[in-house]
Formats: sequence, C-alpha cells, structure tokens
Amino acid sequence: MDDSLIIQKILSRDKAALAAFYHQYAPKLTRFIRGKIANERDAEEVLQDTLFAFLEAIRDFHGKAKIQTFLFSICNHKVIDYYRRKKLRSIAFSHMPGVESIIGPFLAPEDVMEKKDLKNKIRTAFLRILPLYKKVLFLKYIDELSVSDIANQLEITLKSAESKLFRARKAFVEAFISI
Repeated sequence: MDDSLIIQKILSRDKAALAAFYHQYAPKLTRFIRGKIANERDAEEVLQDTLFAFLEAIRDFHGKAKIQTFLFSICNHKVIDYYRRKKLRSIAFSHMPGVESIIGPFLAPEDVMEKKDLKNKIRTAFLRILPLYKKVLFLKYIDELSVSDIANQLEITLKSAESKLFRARKAFVEAFISI
C-alpha cells in the first residue's frame, strides 16, 4: 500500500489500515529500539510513545519522505528523550553521598559542566518546594521506598501517600522548569 493511501486511511479512522500499519512497523521499531535500550519495559514504553507521537504528527506528514523515515525520526527522538530523562534522574540525586560515585563513570567528560549546572538547578528546585514534598521525593527516589512504605513512614494512608508523591513530583517539575 502506498504511503499517502495509508495516511488517508488512518486519518479516516480505518481500523484495518491502522492495524496493518502497526503490524508492518512495530516489529521494525522494536528491533531498532531494543538495539538502543536493553530494558524490555522501557523499550516497550518508547515504542508506544513513538506510535502515539506518530499519530499526533500524522497530519504534518506531507509525503516528502517515506513513512518509515518519518516514523524512525520520531522514534530516534523518543530514544533520545528516554536517555535525557534517565540522565536527569541519575544526576538529580547524585548530590547524595555514595550515589555520585556510582553514576560518575557513566558521564562523559563533556557532561561535567552540564552536570554542575544541572545539579545547581536541581538544588534550587528542591529549595522551592515544600519540605514535605522534598521528604516524599527523597523517600521514593533516594531511599527507594515503595509507596506503601512511604505511607507507613509518614503514618498516612496509601492513597494519601500516592497523592503526596504525585503532588511532590508536580511541584518539583514546576520549580525545575521555572528556573
């Protein structure tokens, strides 16, 4: 089936065309992603992000390239985003004793300046959020406690702990972005 016809059918919500598209490209994307991301669950998440982003961007596809080229371009960006998020998580808490020595070898020399700037930005973001939110984030990401363990530690319900963790993440992201 020709690329423009596939796009037309998908845009007209043809489920058979969407299924054919998925069966044609999902295995190729999976191989590509698995070559870059070893963790199977993370690779599957990147695949789903790629397919969703493709469906969001499909109206912008004008046939100047093949669908496969367009799709793999989106996929490559999603893989990069995955590693950026992973790097941010690892650097975000590297100021804690012991953690930096584990993460340090994985950083390239050119990342040293970026790492310093990022650490300062993270520290500033932590200063801007409520102490309770900071505590919840440390319990979750530094102490690696489960949500139920956080609830026990804070002597609150599981739902309350989930809610606090959600709000803490949101507050941190908002503080981080505003810097």
